[in-house]
Amino acid sequence: MTLKIFIRQMQASDWQFVALIYKEGIKTSLATFETEVPTWGKWDETHIKKCRLVAVFDNKIVGWAALSKVSERAVYKGVAEISVYVTKNIRGKKVGKQLLQNLIHESEKNNFWTLQASIFSENTISISLHKNLGFREIGYRERIAKINDVWKDNILMERRSKIIEINN
Repeated sequence: MTLKIFIRQMQASDWQFVALIYKEGIKTSLATFETEVPTWGKWDETHIKKCRLVAVFDNKIVGWAALSKVSERAVYKGVAEISVYVTKNIRGKKVGKQLLQNLIHESEKNNFWTLQASIFSENTISISLHKNLGFREIGYRERIAKINDVWKDNILMERRSKIIEINN
């Protein structure tokens, strides 16, 4: 089942809702190595302003997606890492897919030619979602770090834009 949602640009005033969804993702131990939600100021510093989206259903924010820089070096200006989070009450209803599709579109409007994702190997739903939207596996990091004293492996994925000219 696909929920009909409205996707719009994230506003600073959305942070309290975005932070709650982020916290849910942290609690799963499937989404991130982070153990605490950062402050708005820290999060705002590290995420690209033009590529931040929220999914709205029934006048409530139910998911978010954003890009962050992989490097400050000029040669990587078109490369970003993705984050996609959906509230636990509506997972499995294609909200993540809609967010990721829209984030890909926004990234290309803003001249990003490569999107990267680092996904825990046991998060097979996220890996499948990314593959279905054109990401490919490019690597595997075994026991890269721990969460709650448990080693985690990462699948490295990337998506190269078919519309952003690499030679510009």
